[in-house]
Amino acid sequence: MRNPFRRKSASVSEHPSGVVRVDARTKKLTKRLQPGEIAIIDHTDLDRVAAEALVECGASAVLNASPSISGRYPNLGPGILLDAGIPLVDDLGPDIMRLHDGQRITVEDGSVRVEGKEQVIAEGSVQTKQTVAEAMDEAQKGLSVQLEAFAANTMEYMRGEWDLLLNGVGMPSLTTQMSGKHVLVVVRGYSYKEDLQALKPYIREYKPVIIGVDGGADAVLDAGFKPTLIVGDMDSVSDKALTCGAEIVVHAYRDGRAPGLAHVEELGVEHHVFAATGTSEDIAMLMADEAGAEIIVALGTHATLLEFLDKGRAGMSSTFLTRLKVGGRLIDAKGVSQLYRTRISGWWLLFLALAGTFALAIALMSTPGGQTFLGLSGAVWDDIVNFFRSLLGLAPNSPTV
Repeated sequence: MRNPFRRKSASVSEHPSGVVRVDARTKKLTKRLQPGEIAIIDHTDLDRVAAEALVECGASAVLNASPSISGRYPNLGPGILLDAGIPLVDDLGPDIMRLHDGQRITVEDGSVRVEGKEQVIAEGSVQTKQTVAEAMDEAQKGLSVQLEAFAANTMEYMRGEWDLLLNGVGMPSLTTQMSGKHVLVVVRGYSYKEDLQALKPYIREYKPVIIGVDGGADAVLDAGFKPTLIVGDMDSVSDKALTCGAEIVVHAYRDGRAPGLAHVEELGVEHHVFAATGTSEDIAMLMADEAGAEIIVALGTHATLLEFLDKGRAGMSSTFLTRLKVGGRLIDAKGVSQLYRTRISGWWLLFLALAGTFALAIALMSTPGGQTFLGLSGAVWDDIVNFFRSLLGLAPNSPTV
């Protein structure tokens, strides 16, 4: 599969240096990371979505306090960074997280120093395409163990949430009407931008109820649409999205806590709190299903075992069961941008233009009004030709009858 984030000249700098941005959560870091800055993260098994976000931000290097490939499963993030020409220094340990935003550092052979000082503050392993390929081969062997753990987590979720999953117990009472309608669930996941762009004609024609899941709400706004409903823990939703007029459902832990709940309350936005395990994208699909949606189109969501593992949550097993529950209404828009991508050659465009011109000429010649129009057009053309001939000192053409 072609990597859309691959740079044409991906040359990795051996000694990156510059200003750092530090955050243990990659999702939060990418909100303030500026092009050319060094990203310092603490992210075991760097996933594809996080890596793509770092590439989009223009990181000059990525320093990871944890191993970017732990060997649990073949995660895609490190390869995406290296394909984009971004150096990756791995397993630097907790000391690297003591750096502060704005400090300048230099990195040489995996050793990190504050600019102007000799003391090494952290040492790690410089990842290369070869080391990543070798680690991925080893990780492939561990998939069977992860599959067993995934199955166990799925059974545990089913025992704890069967009433919600099967009967919709605990669902909030929404004002948004979804019965008999198309519902589009947007998650800021794999290929979400391309797929959302490809679905624009569908959105304009069918006008589905749009559910933005966490940062997916901002993705909807960026595409020129407005979410009808926003679902998530609200830790990655902008104020613009929260105040756009959409109905808000805060997905909380079982004890009622949610990372972004306090901020939603500070904004004074009306909201529902829905305490449930599993992921926010699952909650969104279950609510649409319970509300009687005719079709649920899932965009950017997780559909394969590797994607579940790449998200790094045991709770992703809930997505497997959710998809079984809503499967009769669910259409996965994943990769729709590739499915509908068409290429029209320049020769076909020229042929279509000539065919249209020929058809127009025939139509004009077959009517009295069209013949008059063609005669006037010929006279105007003669005037234009004679004007340019006079500029060149040539005799004008004889008038046509």
